[in-house]
Amino acid sequence: MHRILYTLLAFTAILVPSASMAQSQPSPTEVNRNQSLDGVIRLYGACGPQNALRKVADAWERGKGAKVKIVCGTEPSWSKQAQVDADIIWGTSEQSMTAFLQSFPSFPSKSVVPIYLRPAIIAVKNGNPRRIQKFADLLQPGIRIVVTEGSGIANTSGTGTWEDIAGRLGNLEDVKRFRRNIVAFSTGSGASFKAFKELDADAWITWPEWAIDNPKVLQAIPISSNRSIWRDLNIALSSSADPQASSFIQYLISDAAQKLMRSYGYVR
Repeated sequence: MHRILYTLLAFTAILVPSASMAQSQPSPTEVNRNQSLDGVIRLYGACGPQNALRKVADAWERGKGAKVKIVCGTEPSWSKQAQVDADIIWGTSEQSMTAFLQSFPSFPSKSVVPIYLRPAIIAVKNGNPRRIQKFADLLQPGIRIVVTEGSGIANTSGTGTWEDIAGRLGNLEDVKRFRRNIVAFSTGSGASFKAFKELDADAWITWPEWAIDNPKVLQAIPISSNRSIWRDLNIALSSSADPQASSFIQYLISDAAQKLMRSYGYVR
């Protein structure tokens, strides 16, 4: 009997690792995080700033010999992977970054730094066939407007922007007239751009980079200073970021980078 019990205990010890052995095994996230420390800096965020950031990254890579990978899209499209290997995330407004941080515990709020600002614009069809010159033109009957809204389900810098602009002068009638002309409340800038084309809209309240990146489709009309609304581009550094990520962040606000970012409508 004792011999049988001894044999069973020995066999169980082979199948079940000790507590100390189990604790020493890294989690899948830790394994992937360690593998990502490969000299490649990974950035994630909403589409819009990605081409400007790519220009800066290309210049930095030439000087450093390191690589920068930039991934943009709606938050659900990259959030899972970013929680594993993101070194930097960017927000296209303060409210969007605040929302991001709910999903990324390795990015402390104190690490968030606003690095650039850009103003909202009126994007119209290239050639401006409706001859829209100012915000008041959007209040006329028959103007078809697309706005970007999170609608409680999407994290986007456009949330509330149109209302801020329309209500800027404290005139409720402006908000009413503008709202009557909205043909789409799109959840994200990418969705808004698609709606603008598919619905044959006349105007879209958005950010300068969209007109700069799509000159064959869009033309930018500035919004006067008495109605102008600005949102920032901000970045956050992971507490487990690649050691070179901090160097890249410093380059992002260098004189050379500012010149590149300015060509996309971003200023400091």
